[in-house]
Amino acid sequence: MSNRVFNFYAGPATLPLPVMKEAQEEFLNFQENGISIVEMSHRHKDFENLVLESESLVKELLEFGDSHRVLFLQGGASLQFAMLPLNFLTSGETADYILTGSFAEKAWKEARLIGNVHLTASTKEENYRRIPDQKELTFSPNPAYVHITTNNTIYGTQWSYTPQTNHPLVADMSSDILSHPFDVSRFGLIYAGAQKNLGPAGVTLVIIRQDFLEKVPTSLPSMLRYDIHATNNSLYNTPSSFSIYMLNKVLHWLKKQGGLAQVEKRNIRKAAYIYDVVDKHTDFYQGHSEKNSRSLMNITFRLPTETIEKLFLTEAAQHKMIGLKGHRSVGGIRASIYNAMPEEGCQELAAFMQDFCKRHG
Repeated sequence: MSNRVFNFYAGPATLPLPVMKEAQEEFLNFQENGISIVEMSHRHKDFENLVLESESLVKELLEFGDSHRVLFLQGGASLQFAMLPLNFLTSGETADYILTGSFAEKAWKEARLIGNVHLTASTKEENYRRIPDQKELTFSPNPAYVHITTNNTIYGTQWSYTPQTNHPLVADMSSDILSHPFDVSRFGLIYAGAQKNLGPAGVTLVIIRQDFLEKVPTSLPSMLRYDIHATNNSLYNTPSSFSIYMLNKVLHWLKKQGGLAQVEKRNIRKAAYIYDVVDKHTDFYQGHSEKNSRSLMNITFRLPTETIEKLFLTEAAQHKMIGLKGHRSVGGIRASIYNAMPEEGCQELAAFMQDFCKRHG
């Protein structure tokens, strides 16, 4: 499509073009029912089958079985910041949090409103330039869970390892879920807003271990109880049906890419195009994150002056590359290159960066 641009926004983010074309073609007639998916009752058997198939696809892509349930909830990761401690941070217990960025900090602040929270490690004083090493993690004696944010969109850092702990590990994977294989058995609960790697905004993926479901207190309101959503196959209330439908198509698309191992290889290749330019011109492009903490999803850097950064953004847009402005809290440039960003988009950005440096460096 000649009028399509390369969309580097951090979220809502770019989606696979084949997925959107397929949705467009069947928008008015979902599975020959004569109605659109957005008109269909969530009690319809075809929609319920779509939800169950989506759970099965997540399990297939991440290679786990009945040890965990897959839920499709609402409220984004922001609701999970509170829903998690409401369910599992009971009176007299402590939860451990590791701060590596703005959203990890938000999760920590919400949990502090609900119960006792221990700060296991933080790189805030270093402006969140890196992920802490295992040896820096100081856990409380018996935490109810340990919380991490696996990828930090604002600062461009990402966990390259899963921390070792004898306690339940919980992860906000909103911005790198399904971008690489990982061992689900290491986690008690995983949550991820869809609008970066999974689909459009409106649905939140939750992967929760069965023994966690047994701990949910019955005193909570129904909509805040993971066990009720699990018992009802994510259909306790009217879900974000179109978002789940699109997520289902993205899951099928990921499977067609050859699975997560192949997706990871492509993501490494995509990021290398851009990081190589940053590393080649360190007097002009200053990367924010330390090399061993670099994100494959969000690449952040500064230019010599804010004036030059504004010119960079203007010229990039003229070359059909949008969404490169850094988060308002830190400024600079941010290229979000989630699974659906074509390799060509990263090559185009790298070439533009080379040329821009040549002309303005």
